[in-house]
Amino acid sequence: MSQDHIPGPVRRTYGADDLSQAASFAGGFINFGDWRGVRTTDPTTEDRVRSQENLYRRVLRAFPGPAESLRLGEVGCGRGLGAALALCEFRFAAVTGVDIHPDQIERARAVNAKALATFPDRLGYTLGSADDLPFADGSMDGLYSVEAAQHFRELTGFAHEAARVLRPGGRLVVTTFFSAVGPDVAERLSILLGSFANGLDVPHPLEGFTADLGAAGFAEVTTESIGADVWPGLDRYLEGTVPPGHWTRNFLPSWRDGLLDYYLVTATRR
Repeated sequence: MSQDHIPGPVRRTYGADDLSQAASFAGGFINFGDWRGVRTTDPTTEDRVRSQENLYRRVLRAFPGPAESLRLGEVGCGRGLGAALALCEFRFAAVTGVDIHPDQIERARAVNAKALATFPDRLGYTLGSADDLPFADGSMDGLYSVEAAQHFRELTGFAHEAARVLRPGGRLVVTTFFSAVGPDVAERLSILLGSFANGLDVPHPLEGFTADLGAAGFAEVTTESIGADVWPGLDRYLEGTVPPGHWTRNFLPSWRDGLLDYYLVTATRR
């Protein structure tokens, strides 16, 4: 896949800039974390890594049935640490991480070389995008995406592509932050948060995504607000990590003001 197909902000952030090296994303998972049960009083780097692992665990526990029978794909796998965790800790039948950025796939294969060598037929990383997944029709038991959908330019194509590759009864699990609905929400987010201002993050309303899922062929769509488990803990970590006044400290007040929230979304392919 040519990098010309990658949106500019995504290409820079996950290419030469390598967001995983930012102090706020200790450990390389590149998510804001699920801080339930994690120390938030003067949190350490180890606490930050644990929060990011826990967000993956929260997503992966949403798949029903014996894990050993499920073939999963991760959409927006980044450095691939979550896919390796899914395989090694949950023992799914197979996990394939998909990312639009070739640099991330290269990093995933390097970082997880030992797991790839140990499970050559069960773990893999490959190029693909949310609206062009490298899987055959009805070939997957489950798909998941951890804090990547906010980068997708639109979610309608993702919903239809997920429906295409999942078998009937297959499950989609997505966690990320969604914007509120309102005439000035996008503008306010772009003022408060640099990732919205530069186009890296897109203000997707949750209601639009759930409607897309229903139209694409999904049923039993559920949404769970988990912002209380994400934003306060993240902000406590950022307090000792980023310079005073850094725009990332505005995620917490944006959540408190109702401009965005973090959700866990599940849906079943009809």
